Amino acid sequence: MSADPKALYQEVILDHNRKPRNYGVLEHPSHHAEGVNPLCGDHIHVALDLAGDSISNIAFQGESCAICKASASMMTVAVKGKSLGDAQTLIHEFVNMATGRLDAKSGQLIGPHIGRLAVFAGISELPMRVKCAILPWHTLQAAFNAEPSTSTEHDADPMHAPIGDA
Repeated sequence: MSADPKALYQEVILDHNRKPRNYGVLEHPSHHAEGVNPLCGDHIHVALDLAGDSISNIAFQGESCAICKASASMMTVAVKGKSLGDAQTLIHEFVNMATGRLDAKSGQLIGPHIGRLAVFAGISELPMRVKCAILPWHTLQAAFNAEPSTSTEHDADPMHAPIGDA
């Protein structure tokens, strides 16, 4: 018997919203960025330290909805200790999954690195919430690129703007 994906999604979102991992201030980060979703009111900061090519530490803080906070929490867990290249691959896979560009139901692979993040696979069916889920990931990409901020609106809209080489 398999678990109901919607129930699992709700359970994971609620858990990470109540007890976000890596939430707080990172003193003197090597990279940081601010992300804003003006329609929802999400406003987060992502900070990280790179040790060589590896993310040695990462944290986030801010005010956001449960979906954004859970996505940021799970993102920090997923990329901590990873190489910059692996983290960027995961960013691409997550955004493609969340926006419906890759869909497990149609036989397309979600991405080999997604793992537990697959609970967000159904978010593409909730268009008003997609930007909430992907804002932390775009903020992480902005930090990697030494961009001080990113937004979900206008030219910086992550639903339309490419990430990195994508």
